[in-house]
Amino acid sequence: MPTSSASTTDSVKSGGGVQSLERAFDLLERMADAGGEVGLSELSASSGLPLPTIHRLMRTLVVCGYVRQQSNRRYALGPRLIRLGESASRLLGTWARPYLARLVEETGETANMALLDGDEIVYVAQVPSKHSMRMFTEVGRRVLPHSTGVGKALLANVPDAEVRALLGRTGMPAATERTITTPEGFLDALAEVRRLGYAVDDNEQEVGVRCLAVSVPDSPTAAAISISGPAGRVTEAAVEKIVPVLQQVAVELSQALVSSGA
Repeated sequence: MPTSSASTTDSVKSGGGVQSLERAFDLLERMADAGGEVGLSELSASSGLPLPTIHRLMRTLVVCGYVRQQSNRRYALGPRLIRLGESASRLLGTWARPYLARLVEETGETANMALLDGDEIVYVAQVPSKHSMRMFTEVGRRVLPHSTGVGKALLANVPDAEVRALLGRTGMPAATERTITTPEGFLDALAEVRRLGYAVDDNEQEVGVRCLAVSVPDSPTAAAISISGPAGRVTEAAVEKIVPVLQQVAVELSQALVSSGA
Protein backbone atom coordinates (compact mmCIF):
# COMPACT_ATOMS: atom_id res chain seq x y z
CA MET A 1 0.00 0.00 0.00
CA PRO A 2 1.49 3.39 -0.94
CA THR A 3 2.29 5.79 1.90
CA SER A 4 1.28 9.41 1.60
CA SER A 5 4.01 12.03 1.75
CA ALA A 6 2.23 13.74 4.65
CA SER A 7 2.34 10.52 6.68
CA THR A 8 5.99 9.97 5.88
CA THR A 9 6.88 13.54 6.86
CA ASP A 10 5.11 13.10 10.17
CA SER A 11 6.86 9.81 10.89
CA VAL A 12 10.49 10.20 9.82
CA LYS A 13 12.55 13.35 9.45
CA SER A 14 15.37 13.72 6.98
CA GLY A 15 17.92 13.42 9.79
CA GLY A 16 16.58 9.98 10.73
CA GLY A 17 14.60 11.10 13.79
CA VAL A 18 10.94 10.26 14.29
CA GLN A 19 9.05 13.54 14.29
CA SER A 20 6.05 12.34 16.27
CA LEU A 21 8.38 11.11 19.05
CA GLU A 22 10.23 14.42 19.10
CA ARG A 23 6.93 16.26 19.33
CA ALA A 24 5.64 14.00 22.11
CA PHE A 25 8.76 14.52 24.22
CA ASP A 26 8.62 18.26 23.55
CA LEU A 27 5.04 18.32 24.86
CA LEU A 28 6.08 16.41 28.00
CA GLU A 29 8.84 18.91 28.66
CA ARG A 30 6.46 21.82 28.12
CA MET A 31 4.06 20.24 30.61
CA ALA A 32 6.88 19.92 33.14
CA ASP A 33 7.88 23.56 32.59
CA ALA A 34 4.26 24.58 33.21
CA GLY A 35 4.15 22.81 36.56
CA GLY A 36 2.91 19.43 35.32
CA GLU A 37 -0.63 20.36 34.28
CA VAL A 38 -1.82 22.14 31.12
CA GLY A 39 -4.69 22.48 28.70
CA LEU A 40 -4.49 21.67 25.00
CA SER A 41 -4.83 25.32 24.00
CA GLU A 42 -1.84 26.23 26.20
CA LEU A 43 0.27 23.52 24.59
CA SER A 44 -0.79 24.68 21.14
CA ALA A 45 0.14 28.28 21.93
CA SER A 46 3.55 27.40 23.35
CA SER A 47 4.53 24.72 20.82
CA GLY A 48 3.00 26.16 17.65
CA LEU A 49 1.48 22.79 16.80
CA PRO A 50 -2.14 22.55 15.63
CA LEU A 51 -4.72 21.32 18.14
CA PRO A 52 -5.55 18.10 16.21
CA THR A 53 -1.88 17.08 16.26
CA ILE A 54 -1.55 17.80 19.97
CA HIS A 55 -4.78 15.94 20.73
CA ARG A 56 -3.52 12.87 18.84
CA LEU A 57 -0.17 12.89 20.62
CA MET A 58 -1.73 13.44 24.04
CA ARG A 59 -4.21 10.63 23.48
CA THR A 60 -1.29 8.27 22.78
CA LEU A 61 0.56 9.46 25.89
CA VAL A 62 -2.57 8.92 27.98
CA VAL A 63 -2.95 5.36 26.70
CA CYS A 64 0.70 4.68 27.56
CA GLY A 65 0.30 6.11 31.08
CA TYR A 66 2.74 8.99 30.65
CA VAL A 67 -0.05 11.57 30.77
CA ARG A 68 -3.46 11.49 32.43
CA GLN A 69 -6.56 13.47 31.60
CA GLN A 70 -8.23 15.08 34.59
CA SER A 71 -11.90 15.69 35.27
CA ASN A 72 -11.51 19.33 34.23
CA ARG A 73 -10.26 18.07 30.83
CA ARG A 74 -6.76 19.41 31.47
CA TYR A 75 -3.79 17.08 31.15
CA ALA A 76 -1.26 16.18 33.84
CA LEU A 77 1.99 14.23 33.82
CA GLY A 78 1.28 10.57 34.48
CA PRO A 79 2.57 8.07 37.06
CA ARG A 80 4.69 6.02 34.63
CA LEU A 81 7.07 8.97 34.37
CA ILE A 82 7.94 8.56 38.06
CA ARG A 83 9.69 5.22 37.48
CA LEU A 84 11.62 6.63 34.54
CA GLY A 85 12.63 9.71 36.51
CA GLU A 86 13.76 7.74 39.54
CA SER A 87 15.87 5.43 37.39
CA ALA A 88 17.39 8.34 35.49
CA SER A 89 18.18 10.17 38.74
CA ARG A 90 19.96 7.13 40.16
CA LEU A 91 21.99 6.72 36.99
CA LEU A 92 22.86 10.42 36.94
CA GLY A 93 24.02 10.13 40.52
CA THR A 94 26.18 7.14 39.62
CA TRP A 95 27.85 9.10 36.82
CA ALA A 96 28.46 12.03 39.17
CA ARG A 97 30.05 10.11 42.05
CA PRO A 98 33.66 10.11 40.74
CA TYR A 99 33.45 13.89 40.29
CA LEU A 100 31.99 14.35 43.76
CA ALA A 101 34.74 12.13 45.18
CA ARG A 102 37.30 14.43 43.60
CA LEU A 103 35.60 17.40 45.25
CA VAL A 104 35.90 15.69 48.61
CA GLU A 105 39.58 14.95 48.01
CA GLU A 106 40.37 18.54 47.02
CA THR A 107 38.15 20.43 49.47
CA GLY A 108 37.85 18.05 52.42
CA GLU A 109 34.10 18.62 52.63
CA THR A 110 31.00 16.61 51.77
CA ALA A 111 30.02 16.89 48.09
CA ASN A 112 26.48 16.73 46.73
CA MET A 113 24.60 16.76 43.43
CA ALA A 114 21.03 18.00 43.19
CA LEU A 115 18.31 18.54 40.59
CA LEU A 116 15.26 20.77 40.43
CA ASP A 117 12.31 18.38 40.31
CA GLY A 118 9.10 20.32 39.88
CA ASP A 119 9.20 22.97 42.60
CA GLU A 120 11.58 21.06 44.88
CA ILE A 121 15.26 20.31 45.11
CA VAL A 122 16.10 16.61 45.17
CA TYR A 123 19.55 15.32 46.12
CA VAL A 124 20.62 12.53 43.74
CA ALA A 125 24.21 11.83 44.85
CA GLN A 126 26.55 12.45 47.75
CA VAL A 127 30.11 11.59 48.75
CA PRO A 128 30.74 12.29 52.45
CA SER A 129 33.70 14.11 53.91
CA LYS A 130 36.39 12.10 55.69
CA HIS A 131 36.26 14.44 58.70
CA SER A 132 34.67 13.05 61.85
CA MET A 133 32.47 16.16 61.93
CA ARG A 134 30.79 16.22 58.53
CA MET A 135 27.53 17.04 56.84
CA PHE A 136 25.17 14.32 55.67
CA THR A 137 22.17 14.67 53.35
CA GLU A 138 20.21 11.57 52.46
CA VAL A 139 20.12 10.85 48.74
CA GLY A 140 16.52 11.32 47.64
CA ARG A 141 15.88 14.04 50.21
CA ARG A 142 13.68 16.87 48.97
CA VAL A 143 13.89 20.46 50.18
CA LEU A 144 12.56 23.81 49.05
CA PRO A 145 14.97 25.81 46.88
CA HIS A 146 14.85 29.13 48.71
CA SER A 147 16.90 27.87 51.67
CA THR A 148 19.65 25.98 49.83
CA GLY A 149 22.79 26.82 47.90
CA VAL A 150 21.93 24.33 45.16
CA GLY A 151 18.47 25.88 44.90
CA LYS A 152 19.96 29.30 44.34
CA ALA A 153 22.43 27.93 41.80
CA LEU A 154 19.65 26.18 39.87
CA LEU A 155 17.29 29.16 39.86
CA ALA A 156 19.84 31.92 39.23
CA ASN A 157 19.18 32.04 35.49
CA VAL A 158 15.44 31.39 35.62
CA PRO A 159 13.32 34.48 34.76
CA ASP A 160 12.21 36.44 37.81
CA ALA A 161 8.52 35.91 37.01
CA GLU A 162 8.98 32.14 37.01
CA VAL A 163 10.91 32.27 40.28
CA ARG A 164 8.14 34.36 41.88
CA ALA A 165 5.54 31.87 40.65
CA LEU A 166 7.51 28.96 42.14
CA LEU A 167 7.90 30.74 45.47
CA GLY A 168 4.18 31.51 45.44
CA ARG A 169 3.43 27.80 45.10
CA THR A 170 5.90 26.57 47.73
CA GLY A 171 5.85 29.40 50.24
CA MET A 172 9.07 30.44 51.94
CA PRO A 173 9.09 28.86 55.41
CA ALA A 174 12.07 29.64 57.61
CA ALA A 175 14.32 26.65 58.29
CA THR A 176 16.56 28.87 60.48
CA GLU A 177 16.61 32.51 61.47
CA ARG A 178 18.96 33.13 58.51
CA THR A 179 16.59 31.72 55.87
CA ILE A 180 15.48 34.19 53.18
CA THR A 181 11.70 34.48 53.50
CA THR A 182 10.70 37.14 50.96
CA PRO A 183 10.64 36.91 47.15
CA GLU A 184 12.51 40.23 46.89
CA GLY A 185 15.26 39.00 49.18
CA PHE A 186 15.58 35.76 47.24
CA LEU A 187 15.71 37.53 43.87
CA ASP A 188 18.46 39.76 45.27
CA ALA A 189 20.34 36.62 46.32
CA LEU A 190 19.98 35.19 42.80
CA ALA A 191 21.41 38.39 41.35
CA GLU A 192 24.40 37.94 43.67
CA VAL A 193 24.82 34.36 42.42
CA ARG A 194 24.96 35.63 38.84
CA ARG A 195 27.50 38.28 39.84
CA LEU A 196 29.78 35.93 41.79
CA GLY A 197 29.37 32.77 39.74
CA TYR A 198 28.48 30.64 42.76
CA ALA A 199 25.80 30.38 45.46
CA VAL A 200 26.11 30.35 49.23
CA ASP A 201 23.84 28.86 51.88
CA ASP A 202 25.08 30.56 55.04
CA ASN A 203 23.30 28.83 57.94
CA GLU A 204 20.03 29.11 55.98
CA GLN A 205 19.09 25.41 55.85
CA GLU A 206 20.83 24.25 59.03
CA VAL A 207 22.43 26.27 61.81
CA GLY A 208 26.20 25.96 61.79
CA VAL A 209 26.41 24.72 58.20
CA ARG A 210 27.68 26.57 55.14
CA CYS A 211 27.24 25.34 51.59
CA LEU A 212 28.81 26.50 48.33
CA ALA A 213 27.13 25.54 45.05
CA VAL A 214 27.44 26.00 41.30
CA SER A 215 25.24 24.89 38.43
CA VAL A 216 26.52 22.28 35.99
CA PRO A 217 26.81 24.30 32.76
CA ASP A 218 25.03 23.02 29.64
CA SER A 219 23.90 19.92 31.50
CA PRO A 220 21.20 17.96 29.60
CA THR A 221 19.08 18.31 32.72
CA ALA A 222 19.45 21.25 35.09
CA ALA A 223 21.81 20.16 37.86
CA ALA A 224 24.00 21.68 40.54
CA ILE A 225 26.88 20.42 42.66
CA SER A 226 27.89 21.66 46.07
CA ILE A 227 30.11 21.17 49.07
CA SER A 228 28.83 21.54 52.60
CA GLY A 229 30.60 21.66 55.93
CA PRO A 230 30.71 23.31 59.34
CA ALA A 231 30.75 27.09 59.15
CA GLY A 232 34.00 27.04 61.13
CA ARG A 233 35.73 25.22 58.26
CA VAL A 234 33.92 26.71 55.26
CA THR A 235 35.22 30.21 56.00
CA GLU A 236 35.61 33.16 53.64
CA ALA A 237 39.25 32.20 53.18
CA ALA A 238 38.23 28.63 52.30
CA VAL A 239 35.69 29.92 49.78
CA GLU A 240 38.49 31.41 47.65
CA LYS A 241 40.09 27.98 47.34
CA ILE A 242 36.93 25.88 47.06
CA VAL A 243 34.94 27.81 44.44
CA PRO A 244 37.47 27.38 41.57
CA VAL A 245 37.53 23.64 42.26
CA LEU A 246 33.72 23.50 42.25
CA GLN A 247 33.55 25.37 38.96
CA GLN A 248 36.18 23.20 37.27
CA VAL A 249 34.57 19.96 38.39
CA ALA A 250 31.17 21.24 37.22
CA VAL A 251 32.58 21.88 33.74
CA GLU A 252 34.17 18.44 33.57
CA LEU A 253 30.98 16.76 34.81
CA SER A 254 28.97 18.65 32.20
CA GLN A 255 31.30 17.46 29.43
CA ALA A 256 30.98 13.88 30.64
CA LEU A 257 27.19 14.04 30.77
CA VAL A 258 26.94 15.57 27.31
CA SER A 259 29.30 13.03 25.75
CA SER A 260 27.44 10.14 27.41
CA GLY A 261 24.08 11.41 26.13
CA ALA A 262 22.67 11.58 29.68
